[in-house]
Amino acid sequence: MTMGYRLHGRMAEVCTCHTYCPCSAGLEPDGGFCEFNWVFHFDEGEIDGVGVAGLNMGVIGHLDGRPGVPGTVRAAVFVDDASTTPQHDALLAAFTGQAGGPLAELAALIGEVVTVERVTFDFDVAQGTGRFRIGEVAAAEVAAHRGPDGRPTTLTDHALSGVLGRTAYPGMPTRHDMQAHHLGFDFSVNSAEQFDFAYASA
Repeated sequence: MTMGYRLHGRMAEVCTCHTYCPCSAGLEPDGGFCEFNWVFHFDEGEIDGVGVAGLNMGVIGHLDGRPGVPGTVRAAVFVDDASTTPQHDALLAAFTGQAGGPLAELAALIGEVVTVERVTFDFDVAQGTGRFRIGEVAAAEVAAHRGPDGRPTTLTDHALSGVLGRTAYPGMPTRHDMQAHHLGFDFSVNSAEQFDFAYASA
């Protein structure tokens, strides 16, 4: 029987590209590669009947070349240690593509997984502003770009809408700390984005 899911939430990222992130336009990242921290926070949802609201998934990664090409990402994957065993297993199944849908498209980009670990998360990002933490390996504070009226800048129907969410809030990192040398990642970041996602499979 095919596993199904419906997930609504927010994904926040910081990366080495400069504003605005070229990946949002489907273009090659600055310098030909992109290194990033991602956190997916699930405001509501379930995977094969297992509720995952309030939990998080994280990725530290390195992308070579244009976004969307299968197998071009090297990644370290982190699962919320607040998850039960059924929740942990369901999240990993969905994010490794076993449940199909948009998460299978995202999983196809990863060519190498260097580790899968359970860590404590902190996530408080909305409309492009806030903070997140992935265990002891990465933490960031981000601030949305804003228009003349003070409202956060948004991008809609961008190149990554199908896999990261239709609405994106571009911004800048105001703080970034990383302790991931042991995993082969060591970089500084220049830009930030937060996406509102709604994932569903059969």
